[in-house]
Amino acid sequence: MFQWFEDETFWTVLYPYIFSAERLEAGASQVERVLALAPPAGREVLDLCCGPGRHAVALAAHGLRVTAVDRSPFLLDKARQRALAAGVQIQFVEEDMREFVRPGAFGLAINLFTSLGYFDDRTDDLKVLANVQRSLAPGGALVVEMAGKEQLARDFQPTLSTKYSDGSVLVQRHEVVEDWCRLRNEWILVQDGRSLAFEFHTRIYSGQELRDLLGQAGFASVQLFGGLDGRSYSNDVERLVAVARKAAPGGAR
Repeated sequence: MFQWFEDETFWTVLYPYIFSAERLEAGASQVERVLALAPPAGREVLDLCCGPGRHAVALAAHGLRVTAVDRSPFLLDKARQRALAAGVQIQFVEEDMREFVRPGAFGLAINLFTSLGYFDDRTDDLKVLANVQRSLAPGGALVVEMAGKEQLARDFQPTLSTKYSDGSVLVQRHEVVEDWCRLRNEWILVQDGRSLAFEFHTRIYSGQELRDLLGQAGFASVQLFGGLDGRSYSNDVERLVAVARKAAPGGAR
């Protein structure tokens, strides 16, 4: 069944609004925080759902050997252009995140910017995380970063409207559905007297739900943070960040 994220028009039309210049530039500082939070157990790093490569390029600039995976040809092309401009080597892989697995290959994996939870079936999220766990070397870590339920409950706004310098207007409508399990979104772009509407949805997790899911996927330990800066997961939560570790040799955590 065709799902919203498989529509390349979604990414091509909304790219300037999802990946603003400021957001792209923030990739380098976010990677600095990731590496401080979860130093890689080796030089091989996986960026799962790499998008336009803002984190993959920053990781490669640190001398790490990066494999960047995404299913969108458009976004991968943007990532290749970014890597070329930065003069770094990255292995790009066009593949669905549910299918990619490379047993024991990586010392660190990242999945950032609410890139988990796209699927209708929650077991697909579990499959993704189990494949990442298999793909990590012993002692390796996965860093997941997303909007969590606690943050959404505090800051939720059903409608947002933004006008841009080129005169376009983006209207975002949000609705929490299925007993706070999913977030349904409608984005309406008004540009040059025409409007385009896109609907998409994501599964939303609380800290405890994400911890439990990572445990089911086989990770030996999970730490929760309220942001990539390592703040505690408390009332000051900015984002839901989990650092999940695969058991080290001998079963040490």
